[in-house]
Amino acid sequence: MSETKLRLRIYGDKALRRKSLLVKCVGAQEKTLLDAMAQIMYAQGGIGLAAPQVGVSKQIIIVDVGKGLTALINPRIKKKKGSWVLQEGCLSVPEVYVDVKRAKRVFVEGIDAANNTISFWADEIFGRAIQHEIDHLRGKLIVDYASLVKRLAIRRKLRLQAKEGLRHERVQQ
Repeated sequence: MSETKLRLRIYGDKALRRKSLLVKCVGAQEKTLLDAMAQIMYAQGGIGLAAPQVGVSKQIIIVDVGKGLTALINPRIKKKKGSWVLQEGCLSVPEVYVDVKRAKRVFVEGIDAANNTISFWADEIFGRAIQHEIDHLRGKLIVDYASLVKRLAIRRKLRLQAKEGLRHERVQQ
């Protein structure tokens, strides 16, 4: 897999709705993917990214809320505590924000980039970002938390953005 083939997928891309497959073992290909995902996430100013967002149907996520990069393979939420609602954005759904109710604290298990089983409690924004990225592994997006009326408005907005992007590309050619 070449880094140049990876690109951020935007709402409407079918890759975002596929359920991701378990990773049997973290090898060179997965490590290359993790590096490429980190480059894309940082370049876009994000705090998390899931493999489906770059078109790869593997259960791999990365999160960095300012405390260093965390890579999780086959992540699972084992326990949840509390709840809170906060507006979330998503690199794959540009310029859209949706109120999402999530657990305030989660106990997560998974595998790290060195093939070690890890588990830890994640709270506040870190826990929220992990939950958001795990949603991507199931084909779920923030728009799925919005009311029907808001989802329709979001679709209209994103279609307009796409058309404007097309027009912009044509003008530059």
